[in-house]
Amino acid sequence: MDRGRLEPLTQSFTARVFVQIDDQIFILYTFFVISRQLSAPLRQAAGRYPVVSVTGPRQSGKTTLVRATFPRHRYISLELPDQRAFALEDPVGFLGQFSGDVILDEVQRAPDLFSYLQVSVDEDQRPGQFVLTGSQNFLLAKGISQSLAGRAYISYLLPLAQTEITSRKPIRPESVALRVPRSQPDVGSLFEIMFRGFFPRIHADELPPQEWLGNYYQTYLERDVRELSQVGNLETLGRFIRLCAGRCGQLLNLSSLGSDCGVSHDTARRWLSVLEASFVVVLLRPHHRNFNKRLVKSPKIYFVDTGLLCFLLRIRDPEELRTHSMRGPVFENFAIVELLKNYRNRGEQPELSFWRNHRGEEIDLLLDHGDRLTPVEIKSGQTVSRSFFKTIDYWRKISGETSAAGLVYGGDDSYRRHGTVVYSWRQWA
Repeated sequence: MDRGRLEPLTQSFTARVFVQIDDQIFILYTFFVISRQLSAPLRQAAGRYPVVSVTGPRQSGKTTLVRATFPRHRYISLELPDQRAFALEDPVGFLGQFSGDVILDEVQRAPDLFSYLQVSVDEDQRPGQFVLTGSQNFLLAKGISQSLAGRAYISYLLPLAQTEITSRKPIRPESVALRVPRSQPDVGSLFEIMFRGFFPRIHADELPPQEWLGNYYQTYLERDVRELSQVGNLETLGRFIRLCAGRCGQLLNLSSLGSDCGVSHDTARRWLSVLEASFVVVLLRPHHRNFNKRLVKSPKIYFVDTGLLCFLLRIRDPEELRTHSMRGPVFENFAIVELLKNYRNRGEQPELSFWRNHRGEEIDLLLDHGDRLTPVEIKSGQTVSRSFFKTIDYWRKISGETSAAGLVYGGDDSYRRHGTVVYSWRQWA
């Protein structure tokens, strides 16, 4: 197999295959190929916009994706001190060295460059000439919104989606709960998958997830967070992040969170903004329609990766997760983030929220299609019981919505029941 011929279309990882012949063990090397779904939207955008940007968590595969999608672009990493110094000290000369298309990796390391990029693309509006990547959302978004508005396509690459690992075609978000999925790939144990997480390096190199995630987390604290927020006491921030993990799937209460951590409300808000901007957590906003009932206004907090969430919760192995008190929130996190990846990999803005009234009645996930809302309940149990549909029935009654509904659960079979499409976790998103 010619790996080079595959790279423009796919992201390739090396896997080992062990073969036993006559009491001898042979190690064969092959290529385990994962095609990133965002590649097609990026190629399309490069035909329309002079600047294409990809942002997302560190180690989510941004560099590999853009280099594989745009193999003829010159590649420059602003992580390299000499290149970063050139871009910071002489941005005109830095951009002037490129006679063709270029990838600028980790461009947030030279934030002043955005203004000079604006001048460059105003003079030459040829599409696809600059591809930018960045791991800090607020810096990249700020630079684009201020200097490159209307000139840049903004996309997000999160860790691997379950559908990318299994090569299964993802569900179209607008068709959620309209039909029962048929294909059912064998993707192993639910608890192993949630525990392992979805960062590409863990899957590519078959690394012990807790070891790799521990190093990832420590690097994040010591480098990214210190750069972004000038945090003096990393130990206190680490406690804050673990407290956030313990509140996964819950309504966000910054006063309580700050009090438990020993910091002010304003500090808790600032730290949470850093976690969101650097793609550690995502906030799910409440739905705004009232239906004559008082609704909560606080968002709910989730983590971008369930493996990192399990690490922060100090869950040591998949079997411990099976009986852990946080099993339900971790599964809810899995289901919501998989759908978020679905939207992002299509280059679309997620229209996701949850609904909850003051009495605690709640729909875990609402998909807003403009002309209709699709409620989705999420249950980690492996057996579907009648009680799983209770909130969906209540929602239909008070909202007047008669459209389809969905239920994601921890079992293996998908089917239709009680006017609701029941999704196995294997076939979700």
